[in-house]
Amino acid sequence: MKILLATHNQFKANEVRQIFQGNNHEVLTLNEVCPELKITEDGSTFAENARKKARTAFTRTGMWTLGEDSGLEIDALNGLPGIMSARFVREDATDIERNRRILLMMIAVPEEKRTARFRCVVCLIEPGGKEEIFEGVCEGRIAHTIRGIHGFGYDPIFIPEGYTQTFAELGQAVKNRISHRARAFQKVLNYLQTRLSSVAGLT
Repeated sequence: MKILLATHNQFKANEVRQIFQGNNHEVLTLNEVCPELKITEDGSTFAENARKKARTAFTRTGMWTLGEDSGLEIDALNGLPGIMSARFVREDATDIERNRRILLMMIAVPEEKRTARFRCVVCLIEPGGKEEIFEGVCEGRIAHTIRGIHGFGYDPIFIPEGYTQTFAELGQAVKNRISHRARAFQKVLNYLQTRLSSVAGLT
């Protein structure tokens, strides 16, 4: 089954495709389906942004559609960067610039107070318009330096709970098992399996 992921971000698309691998679902992105579609993330929560992405793309295409929004919440920074994770510092800032800014803001924060989490919210819309929301959270802490070469975004400064390495050091295979995005999209996959089995049973 073809599913539209309402994003132009190829890093996110690649992660979702790897999570969906082996489940008979072909994940397409806006780049392949409607490259001209731009969606402004102006919601006040991850759920609002995810729903807007999904609803906007669904209205255009009528496909099974996924909208996703995610970010890093740091306790010592009162939840920042939060929903501004992709636009932290400034709109066109690089990952390195955002990571350096975070580390500078936390330079005096001791180890025990460097707690943080990645949060991901996914909105799924079916062809009939039925809508479901799923959430995944990965607890962890902020490293003191940028570490690792894998992944994207804040991966080089985030150490997931139970590990001593950052996501960027652990690599994609581990991240795709334990990350916020993996947890949210696994819930999507579980729902799809149940939902499609139910629909098939009625035909």
